[in-house]
Amino acid sequence: MSASELATPTTAARTAAADTLVPVPGLVRDIGLLLTRVLLGVVLIAHGWEKLVTNGAGATGEFFDSVAVPAAQAAAVFAGVVELAGGILLVVGLLTQVVAALVVVVMLGAYLFVHQGAGIFATNGGWELVAVIALAAVIFGLVGPGRYSLDALIAGRRAAGRRATRA
Repeated sequence: MSASELATPTTAARTAAADTLVPVPGLVRDIGLLLTRVLLGVVLIAHGWEKLVTNGAGATGEFFDSVAVPAAQAAAVFAGVVELAGGILLVVGLLTQVVAALVVVVMLGAYLFVHQGAGIFATNGGWELVAVIALAAVIFGLVGPGRYSLDALIAGRRAAGRRATRA
């Protein structure tokens, strides 16, 4: 069996079902991934918009500087762009695994420079929100965006093109 056959959604869904106590049908899994990906994307869009537009990159950079983030202005723009553009990309499911890695980097920075000393609860400035966002990004980085995404559409077209050239 080739590597591409091993990576087919059907095989992946069967493997995932074999690893769970209660198997989840592929359609339910993909709808769940879609809804979760869209919700995560919307949260990131809101935070990126706040950094770049509502507060402005300058004010966000000043805050980053106040908490000793290195290259505060550049970091503020980077975080805002990753959140805003990354959120949009997550909503449509494009470049999902790249976005996931970048989001984890931004959330790690948020934890280290802002939230780590404030306990767990977000209401007290704690790290629970950045941890949940990072965890969700890690899951999408490992599992992928699901069938209902531009990534899956592109991958399907590439696979069809490869099959057509072999035939």
